Amino acid sequence: MPCSILKSNERMKKRILTICIVCLLMMGLPGITGCGSPSSNTVSLDNNAAEDEISDTVLPDNGILEEEMLSADLTYISSLNTEYAENFRVDYYEDQNGLRYTLLKTVPDEKMLLVIPEEGNLPDDLNPEIIVLQRPVENLYLVASAAMDMFVALDSLDTIRFSGQKQENWYIKEAADAMEEGKILYAGKYSKPDYEMIVSSGCSLAIENTMIFHSPDVIEQLENFGIPVIVDYSSSESHPLARVEWIKFYGALLSRDEKAEEIYREEADLVKSIESEEKTDLTVAYFYITSNNLVQVRKPTDYIPKMIEIAGGKYIFENLDDDGTNKSTINMQLEEFYDKAKDADIIIYNSSIDGGVRTVEELTGKWELLSDFKAVKEGNVWCTTNDMYQQSLAIGYMTEDIHEILNGNEEGLHYIYRLK
Repeated sequence: MPCSILKSNERMKKRILTICIVCLLMMGLPGITGCGSPSSNTVSLDNNAAEDEISDTVLPDNGILEEEMLSADLTYISSLNTEYAENFRVDYYEDQNGLRYTLLKTVPDEKMLLVIPEEGNLPDDLNPEIIVLQRPVENLYLVASAAMDMFVALDSLDTIRFSGQKQENWYIKEAADAMEEGKILYAGKYSKPDYEMIVSSGCSLAIENTMIFHSPDVIEQLENFGIPVIVDYSSSESHPLARVEWIKFYGALLSRDEKAEEIYREEADLVKSIESEEKTDLTVAYFYITSNNLVQVRKPTDYIPKMIEIAGGKYIFENLDDDGTNKSTINMQLEEFYDKAKDADIIIYNSSIDGGVRTVEELTGKWELLSDFKAVKEGNVWCTTNDMYQQSLAIGYMTEDIHEILNGNEEGLHYIYRLK
């Protein structure tokens, strides 16, 4: 019996509830938040959220044990090999007909998603906590914007129907073009999804980033509507290549495993070739000045300091004390930043939050004491391009860029430019 038939009785109550709620939404019932058409929602791009998708919220325990048998009808075959990624796992199973089933796990919240082949059946003894999708995977709601370039690279943009970013906020041309053509619809940001659109259009899965833990009611609401939710934890990975390796997660989800491995290997080879070169030990400060006159820097355990190290440099804040949160950044007072970074050999301004700067004068206009910095006096002031945070597969090129500027080269850079 097909999977969809087996699931029908189990989900009938949810479908009836969903239909009723959608009708109420269309009537404009007060008390249901986050509704309305995309044109009625005013959502500004929160680059700070995109850049720092980490929350202090305690993750849920869904009660699924690692050693628990998946099903008596399925035989474990193998697991996906990962080199650096720690926040996901993929296992492969087969049924008695030799059809392959893919089990994806996000480690921090222990959530599991079973992707059933198109001709496969839903096992009767499957843990009800496990999310189930049947191939072909389609009608996805992608809120985790850092994953978009992975879908593009995997030739799977057509599996996405809904976006958490507006068209004008995409730096990825393929995504912007798909939205202009109506192939992908804006369905609201992570905290204010357009439930009416998502439910009525048959969304199969919402892919969130960790910012969703600031709005846990959204997860509950989506699941009440029968829309499962998984969280992309790539932003929690500490090694640059671990973030790239999440393409294997999406490759497994979309049945593009071999393509994903090929893309990852190309990126990994580039990074490892840079790592094998001689170190310069030049110090680098990577920062952003907030609207509250604080300086936001990366924790030493974040992937950016690791990229600097791989590129042959030394992160100026390598001994920075941890503030005890799970965030990848720390805000410090201007005075503290001055004391710690004024002698840095190179400074790189992070443009992903405020759009960046083009000149040294514009940068020092944010804080005049930057003029005292060694890097400013010597002309070693750089800025990242605005699109960097959406380019998860640019880790190799970004590392290469840092390596080049550490060695006095600025020709052919991809995501960093010198301030004049």
